Amino acid sequence: MRVILQILFTILVLLIKIEDCIRFICNNCYRLFRFLFRRKKIPKKSKHIAATFSLRTKIKYFSLGIFFSCFLFFLPIIILIFLQDLPSPKELTLRQSYQTTKILDKNGILLAQIYNTQNRTSVSLTDIPKHLQQATLAIEDKNFYKHPGFDISSIIRAISINLSGKSMQGGSTITQQLIKSSILTPQKSLSRKFKEVILAFWAERIYTKNQILEMYFNQVPYGGTAWGIEAAAQTYFNKSAKNLNLAQSSFLAGLTASPTTYSPYGNDPNLWQKRQKEVLSRMVALGFISQKQSLDAQKEKLIFKKQYTAIHAPHFVTYVKNLLAQKYGLPMLEKGGLSITTSLDLKTQEMSEKIVKEEVDSNAYLNLTNGAALITNPKNGDILAMIGSKDFDDPNGGNFNVATSLRQPGSSIKVVTYASALENGFTAASILEDTPVSYRTGTGIYSPVNYDGKFHGKVPLRIALANSFNIPAVKILNQIGVPAMVNLGKKMGISSWKDPENYGLSITLGAAEVTMLDMATVYGTLANDGNRVNLNPILKITDAGGNILEQKISAPPQPILEEGVAFILSDILADNKSRAMEFGVSSPLHIPGHTVSVKTGTTDNKRDNWTDGYTNNFVVIVWVGNNDNSPMSPNLASGITGAAPIWHKIMKNLLSKTPETKPTPPSVVVQKLCAKKIEYLLKRTENTPECKPLQTYSTHSLSN
Repeated sequence: MRVILQILFTILVLLIKIEDCIRFICNNCYRLFRFLFRRKKIPKKSKHIAATFSLRTKIKYFSLGIFFSCFLFFLPIIILIFLQDLPSPKELTLRQSYQTTKILDKNGILLAQIYNTQNRTSVSLTDIPKHLQQATLAIEDKNFYKHPGFDISSIIRAISINLSGKSMQGGSTITQQLIKSSILTPQKSLSRKFKEVILAFWAERIYTKNQILEMYFNQVPYGGTAWGIEAAAQTYFNKSAKNLNLAQSSFLAGLTASPTTYSPYGNDPNLWQKRQKEVLSRMVALGFISQKQSLDAQKEKLIFKKQYTAIHAPHFVTYVKNLLAQKYGLPMLEKGGLSITTSLDLKTQEMSEKIVKEEVDSNAYLNLTNGAALITNPKNGDILAMIGSKDFDDPNGGNFNVATSLRQPGSSIKVVTYASALENGFTAASILEDTPVSYRTGTGIYSPVNYDGKFHGKVPLRIALANSFNIPAVKILNQIGVPAMVNLGKKMGISSWKDPENYGLSITLGAAEVTMLDMATVYGTLANDGNRVNLNPILKITDAGGNILEQKISAPPQPILEEGVAFILSDILADNKSRAMEFGVSSPLHIPGHTVSVKTGTTDNKRDNWTDGYTNNFVVIVWVGNNDNSPMSPNLASGITGAAPIWHKIMKNLLSKTPETKPTPPSVVVQKLCAKKIEYLLKRTENTPECKPLQTYSTHSLSN
């Protein structure tokens, strides 16, 4: 209601001159004075009562008169003070040029520029197809030719949504959108909305409706560097706006609401298709087109111009851009002249891009068409490299960012299961049964099997994890409980897991989807001695004036696991001899001369293949598969082909340039002799019956 009252008062001020307001106030004050102090003839019988009543009435009306007189006198002054710094709508025809935003790597090397002023070509409204105008009016402002610049019903609807606790809603007309994108700041507030309404009303007193619509088409953003309909038509379809057909026009009309969300170059093409369908449905409802025309337009396959990119690390740049667009708004990002220093290291990025592309291309015979890699620093959460697909410019989904998308992790998620097991009393020497087992579930009988299709009898936990045997992992989870694993996984960094009741025992084999970002945080927790550090790709942001908007401050890590648990898990994952049963001693998981912890993961029908590993300085997460989720070849051997060779080459390259600190057991860990092998145990579990005291452990090394 406050916004509506402000609008009404504003209209009053705009329509009535100040001197008329003052004359109005003075006349009413004069009438009030005469009313209060004029003499009346009062009958003698009721003279005393009437006199008393008259005095009270006079005081009452006098007080009300003073209040409303002051209110009416000061209201125009207050409004004028508020309005005095408003820009003029005449600036719409004198549009200023905006500064380019720069995205830099950690060393100040330019990764990309985000700008809008260089890619704008103005066109006349007569050169814009009628169906494009109608599509825009249908989805953005169906009452454009009726309202005075703002739509009361839309504003009331937006206010009701805002008051319900949801995010700030627009309720903006085309005129308001033009004002907002052209001459106002992008901040989201009621005061800015108030100014927007005033200027929209004012603009419609200066320009005709067609002039406003023409300016709108020439000045609103359509995504990236395409500002204005002509640039948009060239960017997406490589043609002039006047040659756009109905299908293309309906797509572009729906794009302006959120160019990043509905971009055809984004992760989910279904979003722009749903938006296009919504535009066409609105056009049918308003009588602009027939139902047949709508269906024909929906059936037409849109061919988008290939997105030739001159930027470095395009998946990472897009990821950063989306993060900041949510925080600062797209207009601020695209015209604010920001300088964004990121954590990415361009040399590491280019090295990884080359390896991913070469390996994926050379393994085409395995029916894998895509690969992705993510490299982070576990100590501070820096993202050093992000390769979302093997080739960003590949027209077959190359711009799809696997690193931010949900995929099943396969056995690579077992580190969470075994971390929970060690925290709940299991040891690396605990004997596990790798024998057939079945569980009754709500959907039937669940009988897990091993990757190699064999059973291995009684095996120590170290051997079961190192060789990624499935059955022991399921049996452990059945004992400790699914909620224990889910809750620990969420603490270690998995953001996609929700209610533990949603999952069954197969979660330990990778049935619940995660992102590569999640897995980097999980493995980073292990690499960082059980302490979680959240990923953050931004080091510093400054505005066009050099003022710091935000700067990364290293927050203290969150203790998640006991230090001893993280050490023992890392030791098992680095134990090349213990995993030799399944992978051999010369697999890509082994990097001679270096202590590297690593785990593989492969999903059912080999739709996803992972290799995740780390040292105390680097976490490297690698995935291969197909964007359409089709299975890879049965001949793909986890840990031998697929993701493992990519991981090996990237990690080996990183380690050749960075001094390595060999892990040492923390004070909470002791060594014992377990089944003729020297094993690491937590002090609180050292009395396990499988192990005996090691009298001279200082002269031995761990041998398995």
